[in-house]
Amino acid sequence: MAAVTLGTETDGSILCPSSCNSVVGIKPTLGLTSRAGVVPITPLQDTVGKMQADVPDGVGRSAIVGYDAQDAAATGAASKYIPHGGYTQFLKKKGLKGKRIGVPNGFFQGYDQTQLNTYKQHLATMRKLGAVVIEKLDVAANLTALLVEIYAKEGIAMQAEFKLSITAYLASLVYSPVHSLADIIAFNNKLPVEERLKDFGQPDLIAAQSTNGIGPVERAAIRSLKELNANGLQKLTMERQLDAIVAPNSDISSLLAISGHLGIVVLAGYDEKGFPFGICFGGLQGYEPRLIEMAYSFEQATKVRRPPMFKP
Repeated sequence: MAAVTLGTETDGSILCPSSCNSVVGIKPTLGLTSRAGVVPITPLQDTVGKMQADVPDGVGRSAIVGYDAQDAAATGAASKYIPHGGYTQFLKKKGLKGKRIGVPNGFFQGYDQTQLNTYKQHLATMRKLGAVVIEKLDVAANLTALLVEIYAKEGIAMQAEFKLSITAYLASLVYSPVHSLADIIAFNNKLPVEERLKDFGQPDLIAAQSTNGIGPVERAAIRSLKELNANGLQKLTMERQLDAIVAPNSDISSLLAISGHLGIVVLAGYDEKGFPFGICFGGLQGYEPRLIEMAYSFEQATKVRRPPMFKP
Protein backbone atom coordinates (compact mmCIF):
# COMPACT_ATOMS: atom_id res chain seq x y z
CA MET A 1 0.00 0.00 0.00
CA ALA A 2 3.03 2.30 0.44
CA ALA A 3 6.37 2.30 -1.34
CA VAL A 4 8.24 3.76 1.63
CA THR A 5 7.16 3.80 5.27
CA LEU A 6 9.05 5.39 8.14
CA GLY A 7 8.46 4.85 11.82
CA THR A 8 9.94 6.10 15.06
CA GLU A 9 10.82 3.99 18.05
CA THR A 10 11.73 4.74 21.63
CA ASP A 11 11.03 1.23 22.88
CA GLY A 12 9.10 -1.07 20.54
CA SER A 13 7.18 1.31 18.28
CA ILE A 14 8.72 -0.02 15.06
CA LEU A 15 9.30 -3.63 16.05
CA CYS A 16 5.90 -4.23 17.67
CA PRO A 17 3.53 -3.00 14.92
CA SER A 18 5.74 -4.60 12.27
CA SER A 19 5.53 -8.01 13.92
CA CYS A 20 1.74 -7.66 14.24
CA ASN A 21 1.15 -6.47 10.68
CA SER A 22 3.10 -8.92 8.55
CA VAL A 23 5.88 -6.50 7.58
CA VAL A 24 9.60 -6.15 8.15
CA GLY A 25 10.58 -3.57 10.74
CA ILE A 26 14.11 -2.21 10.93
CA LYS A 27 15.00 -0.27 14.06
CA PRO A 28 18.56 0.93 13.37
CA THR A 29 21.45 1.79 15.61
CA LEU A 30 20.68 5.02 17.44
CA GLY A 31 21.97 7.97 15.40
CA LEU A 32 22.34 6.06 12.16
CA THR A 33 19.31 8.06 11.00
CA SER A 34 18.55 11.65 11.94
CA ARG A 35 15.76 12.48 14.38
CA ALA A 36 15.55 16.12 13.21
CA GLY A 37 11.91 17.15 12.84
CA VAL A 38 10.58 14.15 14.76
CA VAL A 39 8.40 14.79 17.80
CA PRO A 40 10.74 13.55 20.54
CA ILE A 41 10.43 11.50 23.68
CA THR A 42 14.09 11.08 24.65
CA PRO A 43 17.29 11.50 22.64
CA LEU A 44 18.71 8.58 24.64
CA GLN A 45 16.49 6.12 22.76
CA ASP A 46 14.57 7.78 19.91
CA THR A 47 15.29 6.20 16.52
CA VAL A 48 13.89 6.54 13.00
CA GLY A 49 13.58 3.35 10.97
CA LYS A 50 11.61 1.59 8.26
CA MET A 51 8.58 -0.66 8.02
CA GLN A 52 8.43 -2.39 4.65
CA ALA A 53 7.00 -5.45 2.91
CA ASP A 54 10.29 -7.33 2.92
CA VAL A 55 13.97 -7.04 3.82
CA PRO A 56 15.15 -5.77 0.38
CA ASP A 57 12.57 -2.97 0.50
CA GLY A 58 13.62 -2.04 4.00
CA VAL A 59 17.30 -2.01 3.11
CA GLY A 60 17.32 -0.70 -0.44
CA ARG A 61 14.67 1.99 -0.80
CA SER A 62 15.20 5.62 0.21
CA ALA A 63 18.50 5.51 2.06
CA ILE A 64 18.04 7.55 5.21
CA VAL A 65 21.32 6.99 7.03
CA GLY A 66 24.02 9.61 7.37
CA TYR A 67 25.25 12.69 9.17
CA ASP A 68 22.83 15.53 9.81
CA ALA A 69 23.97 18.80 11.34
CA GLN A 70 20.52 19.14 12.95
CA ASP A 71 21.16 15.95 14.92
CA ALA A 72 24.92 16.27 14.98
CA ALA A 73 25.87 14.44 18.18
CA ALA A 74 23.95 11.26 17.44
CA THR A 75 24.49 11.05 13.67
CA GLY A 76 28.13 12.02 14.00
CA ALA A 77 28.80 9.24 16.49
CA ALA A 78 26.95 6.61 14.45
CA SER A 79 28.34 7.57 11.04
CA LYS A 80 31.36 5.33 11.66
CA TYR A 81 29.06 2.33 11.31
CA ILE A 82 27.93 3.15 7.74
CA PRO A 83 29.62 0.71 5.34
CA HIS A 84 31.16 1.81 2.09
CA GLY A 85 28.82 0.83 -0.72
CA GLY A 86 25.64 0.88 1.36
CA TYR A 87 23.58 -1.96 2.75
CA THR A 88 22.17 -3.76 -0.29
CA GLN A 89 25.47 -5.63 -0.60
CA PHE A 90 24.45 -7.61 2.50
CA LEU A 91 21.33 -9.11 0.92
CA LYS A 92 22.83 -12.60 0.79
CA LYS A 93 20.83 -15.82 0.58
CA LYS A 94 23.62 -17.57 2.49
CA GLY A 95 23.73 -14.84 5.09
CA LEU A 96 23.02 -17.20 7.99
CA LYS A 97 26.01 -19.41 7.29
CA GLY A 98 28.54 -19.22 10.11
CA LYS A 99 26.54 -16.77 12.20
CA ARG A 100 26.36 -17.30 15.95
CA ILE A 101 22.82 -16.72 17.18
CA GLY A 102 21.82 -16.70 20.82
CA VAL A 103 18.39 -17.62 22.13
CA PRO A 104 17.90 -15.96 25.54
CA ASN A 105 15.88 -17.77 28.18
CA GLY A 106 12.52 -16.38 29.23
CA PHE A 107 11.18 -14.98 25.96
CA PHE A 108 9.79 -18.06 24.20
CA GLN A 109 7.16 -18.53 26.87
CA GLY A 110 3.47 -17.73 27.13
CA TYR A 111 2.77 -18.39 23.46
CA ASP A 112 0.39 -21.02 22.12
CA GLN A 113 1.73 -24.30 20.85
CA THR A 114 1.25 -23.33 17.20
CA GLN A 115 3.59 -20.38 17.57
CA LEU A 116 6.09 -22.28 19.70
CA ASN A 117 6.25 -25.06 17.11
CA THR A 118 6.79 -22.47 14.39
CA TYR A 119 9.62 -20.81 16.27
CA LYS A 120 11.23 -24.18 16.97
CA GLN A 121 11.03 -25.00 13.27
CA HIS A 122 12.63 -21.67 12.39
CA LEU A 123 15.55 -22.28 14.73
CA ALA A 124 16.05 -25.62 13.00
CA THR A 125 16.00 -23.85 9.63
CA MET A 126 18.69 -21.44 10.81
CA ARG A 127 20.87 -24.38 11.81
CA LYS A 128 20.21 -26.06 8.46
CA LEU A 129 21.43 -22.91 6.74
CA GLY A 130 24.70 -23.01 8.64
CA ALA A 131 24.04 -20.87 11.70
CA VAL A 132 25.27 -21.88 15.13
CA VAL A 133 22.17 -21.49 17.30
CA ILE A 134 22.93 -21.44 21.02
CA GLU A 135 19.87 -21.89 23.21
CA LYS A 136 19.22 -21.49 26.92
CA LEU A 137 21.28 -18.35 27.43
CA ASP A 138 20.69 -16.04 30.37
CA VAL A 139 20.75 -12.28 29.79
CA ALA A 140 20.42 -11.92 33.56
CA ALA A 141 20.06 -14.13 36.59
CA ASN A 142 16.42 -13.02 36.78
CA LEU A 143 14.99 -11.78 33.47
CA THR A 144 11.72 -10.57 34.98
CA ALA A 145 13.55 -8.49 37.57
CA LEU A 146 15.81 -7.07 34.84
CA LEU A 147 12.88 -5.98 32.68
CA VAL A 148 11.04 -4.47 35.65
CA GLU A 149 14.14 -2.46 36.55
CA ILE A 150 14.58 -1.32 32.94
CA TYR A 151 10.96 -0.12 32.76
CA ALA A 152 11.32 1.76 36.05
CA LYS A 153 14.59 3.46 35.13
CA GLU A 154 13.34 4.22 31.61
CA GLY A 155 10.31 5.95 33.13
CA ILE A 156 12.43 8.19 35.34
CA ALA A 157 14.77 9.20 32.52
CA MET A 158 12.04 9.62 29.90
CA GLN A 159 9.89 11.97 31.97
CA ALA A 160 12.68 14.50 32.42
CA GLU A 161 14.08 14.02 28.93
CA PHE A 162 10.64 14.44 27.37
CA LYS A 163 9.98 17.77 29.05
CA LEU A 164 13.31 19.13 27.85
CA SER A 165 13.03 17.64 24.38
CA ILE A 166 9.47 18.69 23.63
CA THR A 167 10.25 22.25 24.70
CA ALA A 168 13.22 22.36 22.34
CA TYR A 169 11.13 20.83 19.54
CA LEU A 170 8.34 23.38 19.94
CA ALA A 171 10.89 26.22 19.93
CA SER A 172 12.23 24.96 16.58
CA LEU A 173 8.86 25.27 14.83
CA VAL A 174 8.08 28.23 12.59
CA TYR A 175 4.67 28.49 14.24
CA SER A 176 2.96 26.64 17.07
CA PRO A 177 -0.04 27.54 19.26
CA VAL A 178 1.77 25.89 22.18
CA HIS A 179 5.31 26.58 23.35
CA SER A 180 5.85 24.27 26.31
CA LEU A 181 4.67 21.06 27.90
CA ALA A 182 2.56 23.13 30.30
CA ASP A 183 0.87 24.72 27.27
CA ILE A 184 0.11 21.28 25.83
CA ILE A 185 -1.48 20.14 29.09
CA ALA A 186 -3.57 23.32 29.27
CA PHE A 187 -4.61 22.89 25.61
CA ASN A 188 -5.82 19.36 26.32
CA ASN A 189 -7.73 20.51 29.39
CA LYS A 190 -9.39 23.24 27.32
CA LEU A 191 -10.55 20.72 24.69
CA PRO A 192 -11.21 17.53 26.69
CA VAL A 193 -13.65 16.02 24.20
CA GLU A 194 -11.51 16.61 21.11
CA GLU A 195 -8.37 15.41 22.91
CA ARG A 196 -10.25 12.41 24.42
CA LEU A 197 -9.12 13.04 27.97
CA LYS A 198 -11.84 10.73 29.26
CA ASP A 199 -10.32 7.85 27.28
CA PHE A 200 -6.63 8.51 27.76
CA GLY A 201 -6.07 11.26 30.30
CA GLN A 202 -2.60 12.77 30.37
CA PRO A 203 -0.84 11.35 33.43
CA ASP A 204 2.46 10.90 31.60
CA LEU A 205 2.46 14.53 30.49
CA ILE A 206 1.63 15.73 34.00
CA ALA A 207 4.37 13.54 35.50
CA ALA A 208 6.89 14.88 32.98
CA GLN A 209 5.84 18.46 33.71
CA SER A 210 6.64 17.93 37.40
CA THR A 211 10.32 17.21 36.63
CA ASN A 212 13.06 19.82 36.83
CA GLY A 213 15.71 18.81 34.35
CA ILE A 214 18.35 16.11 34.66
CA GLY A 215 19.15 15.98 38.35
CA PRO A 216 20.79 13.36 40.61
CA VAL A 217 17.82 10.98 40.39
CA GLU A 218 17.69 11.13 36.60
CA ARG A 219 21.47 10.81 36.22
CA ALA A 220 21.40 7.75 38.47
CA ALA A 221 18.64 6.19 36.37
CA ILE A 222 20.52 6.83 33.13
CA ARG A 223 23.71 5.41 34.63
CA SER A 224 21.79 2.36 35.81
CA LEU A 225 20.38 1.73 32.32
CA LYS A 226 23.89 1.78 30.88
CA GLU A 227 25.05 -0.67 33.53
CA LEU A 228 22.08 -2.98 32.91
CA ASN A 229 23.04 -3.11 29.24
CA ALA A 230 26.76 -3.56 29.92
CA ASN A 231 26.11 -6.42 32.34
CA GLY A 232 23.26 -7.89 30.27
CA LEU A 233 22.89 -7.96 26.49
CA GLN A 234 26.28 -6.47 25.70
CA LYS A 235 28.13 -8.83 28.04
CA LEU A 236 26.25 -11.86 26.74
CA THR A 237 26.91 -10.91 23.12
CA MET A 238 30.62 -10.33 23.62
CA GLU A 239 31.31 -13.31 25.89
CA ARG A 240 29.49 -15.77 23.65
CA GLN A 241 30.72 -14.04 20.46
CA LEU A 242 27.17 -13.70 19.16
CA ASP A 243 26.21 -12.04 15.90
CA ALA A 244 22.62 -11.71 17.09
CA ILE A 245 20.03 -12.82 19.58
CA VAL A 246 16.55 -13.89 18.49
CA ALA A 247 13.22 -13.67 20.28
CA PRO A 248 9.51 -13.58 19.43
CA ASN A 249 7.86 -10.45 18.06
CA SER A 250 9.18 -7.32 19.80
CA ASP A 251 9.81 -8.95 23.18
CA ILE A 252 13.47 -7.86 23.30
CA SER A 253 12.77 -4.23 22.40
CA SER A 254 13.73 -2.92 25.85
CA LEU A 255 17.06 -4.71 25.81
CA LEU A 256 17.81 -3.06 22.46
CA ALA A 257 16.41 0.35 23.38
CA ILE A 258 18.39 1.19 26.49
CA SER A 259 21.70 1.52 24.69
CA GLY A 260 20.67 2.30 21.14
CA HIS A 261 21.11 -1.21 19.73
CA LEU A 262 19.35 -2.35 16.59
CA GLY A 263 16.67 -4.89 15.76
CA ILE A 264 15.09 -6.34 12.63
CA VAL A 265 11.75 -8.11 12.90
CA VAL A 266 10.68 -10.47 10.11
CA LEU A 267 7.42 -12.35 9.68
CA ALA A 268 7.56 -15.77 11.35
CA GLY A 269 4.07 -17.07 10.65
CA TYR A 270 0.34 -16.81 11.28
CA ASP A 271 -1.63 -18.13 14.22
CA GLU A 272 -4.77 -20.25 13.97
CA LYS A 273 -6.89 -17.12 13.41
CA GLY A 274 -4.60 -15.84 10.69
CA PHE A 275 -2.98 -13.19 12.89
CA PRO A 276 0.69 -12.60 11.96
CA PHE A 277 3.56 -12.90 14.38
CA GLY A 278 7.24 -12.16 13.94
CA ILE A 279 10.75 -13.10 14.96
CA CYS A 280 13.27 -10.44 15.90
CA PHE A 281 17.00 -10.45 15.25
CA GLY A 282 18.73 -8.11 17.70
CA GLY A 283 22.33 -6.96 17.80
CA LEU A 284 24.73 -4.39 19.19
CA GLN A 285 25.32 -0.95 17.70
CA GLY A 286 26.75 -1.16 14.19
CA TYR A 287 25.68 -4.76 13.60
CA GLU A 288 23.44 -3.78 10.65
CA PRO A 289 25.47 -5.70 8.01
CA ARG A 290 25.32 -9.03 9.81
CA LEU A 291 21.67 -8.63 10.88
CA ILE A 292 20.64 -7.76 7.33
CA GLU A 293 22.43 -10.88 6.09
CA MET A 294 20.63 -13.05 8.63
CA ALA A 295 17.19 -11.48 8.21
CA TYR A 296 17.34 -11.70 4.42
CA SER A 297 18.61 -15.28 4.44
CA PHE A 298 15.85 -16.26 6.87
CA GLU A 299 13.18 -14.49 4.83
CA GLN A 300 14.30 -16.13 1.59
CA ALA A 301 14.40 -19.57 3.19
CA THR A 302 10.99 -19.38 4.85
CA LYS A 303 8.88 -17.23 2.48
CA VAL A 304 5.90 -17.30 4.83
CA ARG A 305 4.50 -13.86 4.08
CA ARG A 306 1.12 -13.61 2.37
CA PRO A 307 0.11 -10.33 0.73
CA PRO A 308 -2.75 -8.65 2.64
CA MET A 309 -6.20 -9.13 1.19
CA PHE A 310 -9.19 -6.82 1.28
CA LYS A 311 -12.46 -8.50 2.19
CA PRO A 312 -15.62 -6.93 0.72
